[in-house]
Amino acid sequence: MVAHDSPRLPAPGRDDADPTAPLLQPTATDGENEQGHTDKPKSLLQGLREFYDKNFGLFLVFLAQFFASTMIMTTKLLETGFETKFHALQIIFVRMFSTAIIGSLWMMYKGVPGFPFGPRGVRRLLVIRGTAGTIGLFGLYYSLSYLDMSDATVITFLVPTLTAFVCWIALHEPFTVREALAGLLAFMGVLFIARPPYLFPSQHGDDSQENQSLTVDIYSPINIDRQGGIVPPEKASPAERAMAIACAILGAFAAATAYATIRVIGKRAHSLVSVNYFAVLGSVSSFAIIMIHPDLQFEIPQTVTQWLLLIFIGISGFLLQVLLTEGLQREKAGRATNLIYTQMIWALVFERIVWGTTPPITSFIGSGLIISGAVWISLQKKAPEPSKGQTTDEENTTPGTDEQEGRS
Repeated sequence: MVAHDSPRLPAPGRDDADPTAPLLQPTATDGENEQGHTDKPKSLLQGLREFYDKNFGLFLVFLAQFFASTMIMTTKLLETGFETKFHALQIIFVRMFSTAIIGSLWMMYKGVPGFPFGPRGVRRLLVIRGTAGTIGLFGLYYSLSYLDMSDATVITFLVPTLTAFVCWIALHEPFTVREALAGLLAFMGVLFIARPPYLFPSQHGDDSQENQSLTVDIYSPINIDRQGGIVPPEKASPAERAMAIACAILGAFAAATAYATIRVIGKRAHSLVSVNYFAVLGSVSSFAIIMIHPDLQFEIPQTVTQWLLLIFIGISGFLLQVLLTEGLQREKAGRATNLIYTQMIWALVFERIVWGTTPPITSFIGSGLIISGAVWISLQKKAPEPSKGQTTDEENTTPGTDEQEGRS
């Protein structure tokens, strides 16, 4: 008995701990075997700390996608959900003007180098970047007037394919056969979402005759408004839907142009200066078009809800930029950018809660094809790891690229 009570040290590499020791005893730093496993269990606090350190950046990116989706939802509500309907250009003005004010004040406070115009050698590129980003944002916001939230969101995932194509044309980067096939797969998905009459003729029958049969319509959204939809869904004509799809694709192409321009600019201009160009040009151009166009005018919010939604767009845009920048600085690009696809989940959730609908089967098929093509593109190229301390442009975060703002 005395022999059993005498203390002894475990041999190196052996799990010979005292069975009476506490279960959550701290693990020695050098207590790893040849396979890299620790000999003693980690404490709960240490495990939580390691999980926090490894995944906090992912959580920030995930949260950023939530705010990106809430902005899209808020935009669609303002465009279609009230008697006073806001044009996409007015929403862009509110969003970009808020970003420009907050961003300018922040850069003045921090003394960001190059504020406000940036280095002389890249100012023309910054203007192109801001203009293309504004067109990309308009394409998304306008399409929300006639498309379901999930359809408009998933079309933005064409950006990786289009970015590879733009870089091939403008920057002479390789564009492989696999990337071309991935792009073809993605555009096949767009056809399933657009559902043109010449490919889906049964969708556009005689609208004057109401079909009350029990046949399942795979082309029309499933309406569950009676079960809890807050706002009745808006119905778009085939022509309006086709125009919205065209604008969404144009917006994705413009966003891809903005991403390619950002790659050319590189580190020659601070990322916040690039964001500010986008915000200022978006504010000025949207304001000018509304003032010049005879059929457009600034609408004044008629209810407290509309005021709150407009304010929320500005706040969400700022939070999106902060969370995305911080998250991408803490996380590897590969893991972080894949979370961009969680926007589709949020879109489906919001669409069901707010409008009481779920997309038709063809939209799910199209979404699967587009996302598959985007993932295929992102797997073809491995982006270099950003150096520590490098500021990530929060606009540059689409899977396979690095921009977000042009689509949210």
